Amino acid sequence: METIFIGGVSDFMNFKLNGTLSEKSEIPADAKLPLKQGEFRIRVFHEEETGFDHVALTLGDMDGPDPTLVRLHSECLTGDAFGSLRCDCGPQLENALDTIRSNGWGCLLYLRQEGRGIGLHSKIQAYNLQDKGFDTLEANLELGLPADARDYELAAEILRAIGVEEVCLLTNNPNKVNQLKKYNINVVERMPLVVGVGEYNRKYLQTKVVKMGHEIDEDKLN
Repeated sequence: METIFIGGVSDFMNFKLNGTLSEKSEIPADAKLPLKQGEFRIRVFHEEETGFDHVALTLGDMDGPDPTLVRLHSECLTGDAFGSLRCDCGPQLENALDTIRSNGWGCLLYLRQEGRGIGLHSKIQAYNLQDKGFDTLEANLELGLPADARDYELAAEILRAIGVEEVCLLTNNPNKVNQLKKYNINVVERMPLVVGVGEYNRKYLQTKVVKMGHEIDEDKLN
């Protein structure tokens, strides 16, 4: 059984994927985090099996009357930290926080699923193949890796842990919608998130549409 440790309001909790919570008397990984978009709350969820720390950034009360605006954002060191133009990850992260601020409340989960779940080393290997003409899907397959290795059961458990069960999901990826529904999160609405399209990532985004089923209007890729 995979175990996740959650920084709660007043306790550090041992959280198992069957939904069982047991309290531990430790300092919680739960604090205020002022961003340029406003004062968010940050909570860290430790996944014992992998050693990864996942983050829930929330603004406002998660018990509102409407579906919670949610972004599931997979880690992208090159895009999020370095501003790489090969992908749209950095602009999506920034725009998601802006959208949550404009909405007045919502949640961004920052999931440690670098390179669509294949890890940083393999992602840069895939970049090497892309430089030689492979598209983003072909490069992964050439390395003997899945096109997308991510699973969102963990995300669903974190959402439930912070009191979110109905969401408006910020995504272009129907797989995220389908997986959350599979794990009993009610996705009431999908809100597109198309930003940062440019010379260096246009082919990457077109491949996501044509080969991976992402829903992006063609006119936004021109």
